[in-house]
Parts: sequence; structure tokens; C-alpha cells
Amino acid sequence: MSAGHGASASILKQPKAVWAVAFASVIAFMGIGLVDPILPAIARSLEATPTETEMLFTSYLLVTGLAMLGTSWVSSRIGAKKTLLIGLGIIVVFAGAAGLSQNVESIIGFRAGWGLGNALFISTALATIVGAASGGTASAIILYEAALGLGIAIGPLLGGLLGHLSWRGPFFGTATLMAIGFIAVVVFLKDDTDDPGAQRPEPTRLSAPLRALRQPALAVLAGAALFYNIGFFVLLAYSPFPLGFDALGLGFTFFGWGVALAITSVFLAPVLTARMPRTTVLWIALPTLAVVLAAAGFVIDEPGLLVVCIVVGGLVLGVLNTVLTECVMEATDLQRSVASSAYSAVRFLGGAIAPPAAAELAHLISPGAPYFAAAGSVLVALFIVLFGHRALRRVNGAPEPRAVEAEAISVGDAA
Repeated sequence: MSAGHGASASILKQPKAVWAVAFASVIAFMGIGLVDPILPAIARSLEATPTETEMLFTSYLLVTGLAMLGTSWVSSRIGAKKTLLIGLGIIVVFAGAAGLSQNVESIIGFRAGWGLGNALFISTALATIVGAASGGTASAIILYEAALGLGIAIGPLLGGLLGHLSWRGPFFGTATLMAIGFIAVVVFLKDDTDDPGAQRPEPTRLSAPLRALRQPALAVLAGAALFYNIGFFVLLAYSPFPLGFDALGLGFTFFGWGVALAITSVFLAPVLTARMPRTTVLWIALPTLAVVLAAAGFVIDEPGLLVVCIVVGGLVLGVLNTVLTECVMEATDLQRSVASSAYSAVRFLGGAIAPPAAAELAHLISPGAPYFAAAGSVLVALFIVLFGHRALRRVNGAPEPRAVEAEAISVGDAA
């Protein structure tokens, strides 16, 4: 991540509005892995089955994916600040309500509401930071990437630390931090709809993301991402159960996973795509992930080796998230927000299906079965990319500009 001295210095000289949105972005991205370390504790405390607790991911991802279909429609009409505040407010309410829940069914429902808020916030945060930052776009993007990486890595760690005290702790912690972010955005971010000189985005049609899936290249990538995301969320959401660690141990394990994912998404993926076509990177990374998942199935009874598989899997996932989404942005002439929304909605369906399906496979067949099924699913994604290579010719263009690269990272990691 190279930048000139001036750009580096200007990162620390940003308007308060930028710092407010960046802080809220860290907390929003923490939500990806926050509940992971407390899944076994929730199952024990509320007498829920593993399948029921895995629905915390399913409801969150399903609603996030569906909401992504409408976020560009909303933000293009009411403005960035109102969209951010609605998203933050929803997260505060539903995260707090989840912490007060007395049964797992209530938490599943409140996580669904949380997913709606997260979709509204994350889809708007990058454009807001770029628009409000001083020192040029490069400095703003570096700051956003830092917020994203911190959130992905810290989420499981904070979940483990607070979950070590009580499974309710991560929910209340998120609600409190998001409330602080809400206040900061209210106070420091100017409302773009009140500025007569501000350039407003062109309103998009509500049906635009669904219509976008008619494009062959986007359909190929969305189909591949659906099956790939099954592998992603088997590794993330199912692994806490066979590991058998307490909340703190799981927090540190998935902190390592998050750091690995953040490092490769920000540093390694751009290096690889600068040296070889994007489709070639996919042809290498997808079977690598399948091998890692299969290895996890074989070492299911060795927690130390399973931790290694999880962290190595994070390294591969970081590359795949970024490269797949870069491909989406180059695949069509559609607005990037529309293409990303269509792609994200489909890929999140894979994430929504995977956690409860993994728990059921473990119950019906064996603890290692979910990893083998996930490896097979990732290979299906590989075959879709291979057989659809003619539709993907245009994605192997020049390396992305910095701003586009960061948008790919943000959309790719916002699951």
C-alpha cells in the first residue's frame, strides 16, 4: 500500500466528519465476526441446537443481501447522511434488543434487523469518506481500508473478550459503540441534501440490480460467488463448534483469521492482479481454498491443526473476496453500485444457507462432513468460472485505480 509522504501525512489531518464515519465503519465491519465466538455459549445458555444458533448468521446475511438490492435506490434519493444515520440507528436498536433476548428465536429476528442496518451503512460509507476527506482520494481510501481491516480483525476478538463475561456482552458493546458513531455522524457530517452546490447521485431504479443479473458476465460471477460463499461461511460460522474453545479462545482464533483476511485483501490481491489476469487468480485461489477446507475436514479432531486451517483459509479468502468483486466492477458497463448490489445479493444467499446446513450435516453424517461439502461447493464455483470464461474476457483489464480497488475490498468483505 504505497503512498507519498504528503498523502500519508494528510491521513491524520482529516475533517471531523471523516473520522466520525471511519469510526462507525470500524464498528460496522466488526459485526461480521462479532457473534462467532459466542455461538456455543448462546447454544448452552438458551438451550438451543447448533442449527438454531447458526441461524444468527442466516437471518443477518439473508436480510443484508436482500437489502443490498435497494440501498442504492435509497441513498440516491435521501442522501448519504440520512442513509448512514438510518443504518446506524437500526443497528443500535437491534443489537441492543438481541442482548436483551431471552430465547434464540428472538436473537435470530433481531440479527435480521441488524443486517438491514448494516447494508444501509456499509453501502454508503466509502463514498461519504471519499467525498468529505481532505488530502486527495488516495488518503481517504487508505483511511477507509484501515477502518475495514481493523473492523474485520477486531470483531471476533471483541466478541471473545466480552463474550468471556457474558454472551450478551458483544451485543451491548456493539449497540453502545454504534450509538457513539451515530452521535458523531449527526454532529460532524454535513447533510449533502441541504447543500445546493453538492453533486447529487442520479436516482437509480429499484429493479436495476435484478435486471443487471441478465448480463452473462455478472450472472457467471454471481453464481460462482454463491457457491464460494458457502465455503466462506462454513469456515467462519461452523468452526466454533468443532474447535470446542471458550469464547476467549474462539475470539483469538478468529482474530487471526480476520487479520489474515485483511492483509491479503489489502496487500496481496492487488499485487496478484497486477501480475496476472484476474481470472487466472481465481483459477489458482479457488482450488487452494477447496484444499484448505478438505484439510480442515481431515484434522477435525485436532484443534491446533484446525486453527491453522482457519487462518490459512483467511489468507485465501482475502484474495478471493477482493478479486471476485473487482471482476464484478469490470464485467459490465453498469453503475458500479448497481452491479455490486446484484452480485452481493446473490452471494449472500450462499452465506445464509451455509451455517445451518453445515450444522445439520455434522449432526447427520460426521463433524468433518461440512468441510468436505464446502470444499465441493468451492469446486463448483471454480467450474462456473472455468466454463464461463468467455463471458469474463473483459474483467482481465488493467489494474484498478485505488478508489475502485478499495470499493472492491469493502463490498467483498462486507458479508
